[in-house]
Amino acid sequence: MGSRTGNWATGAVLVLIHLGALAAFWPGFFSWSALVVLAVLMYVTGGVGIALGFHRTLTHRSLKLWKPLEYAVTVCGCLALQGSPIDWVATHRAHHAHSDTEADPHDANAGFNWSHFLWMVMPNPNVIFGEERRRYAPDLVDDPFYAFLDRRHVLLTVALAALLYAGGGWSWVVWGIFVRLALVYQFTWLVNSAAHTIGYRSFRTTDRSTNCWWVALLGWGEGWHNNHHAFPFSVRHGLRWYELDVTWLMVKTLAALRLATELKLPTAQMMRRLRIEPAKRRTA
Repeated sequence: MGSRTGNWATGAVLVLIHLGALAAFWPGFFSWSALVVLAVLMYVTGGVGIALGFHRTLTHRSLKLWKPLEYAVTVCGCLALQGSPIDWVATHRAHHAHSDTEADPHDANAGFNWSHFLWMVMPNPNVIFGEERRRYAPDLVDDPFYAFLDRRHVLLTVALAALLYAGGGWSWVVWGIFVRLALVYQFTWLVNSAAHTIGYRSFRTTDRSTNCWWVALLGWGEGWHNNHHAFPFSVRHGLRWYELDVTWLMVKTLAALRLATELKLPTAQMMRRLRIEPAKRRTA
């Protein structure tokens, strides 16, 4: 996460991770098994951990997972190395409270690069940290499990790197840690940047959120962002038949297995009230 005076340590780590990902172009680090590790871990950490866990379950409480599963999914999210659950949730709730205003931690009006990644490393007066996090995420701050992860979440990635090295050597580490982190970062960041800039709007909101189909495909359904900002409580983001939402499909599977309950969805009346006429939608 960023800081109000700039977080150069975070910037240095992000640069090192992306430089490490370039090692994938060295033939000696390539293996088909490493590609399988990449694909599996991208989905487990990005799709399950961030989209389902950090975002829809913890931030918006759009559904209720069986508690041991909620904790397991959160651990998967920690392996995406995007900060602790408390930091991530507090920041995202602040984003929704002040979306695309000067109080938004990653205000899209400040430019694409700012909302994509600069907000984390440059001086940012709206970063949520310290005791201020309790204001936005009291439910997590008061939970001993999340308080523990707040202090130890980075160690999970260190442990994963050690396991990957033991299982497949540096090839698995390069693809399973560096390439995977770099890609999941970019896919997640695009929701803040591209999905506040490019696409169409189905519903009236007070921000710049858009439905961006290619961000939705890359980001496990998170790119249907105008839908999400219109109905932040909704566990389903792709609200039309052609808006593929992989995370929603996962939620329906978990619900069928009785591992997910209390699924929240907008009513037809809610959607009619905010719907924008097709001729008035912004497209790109």
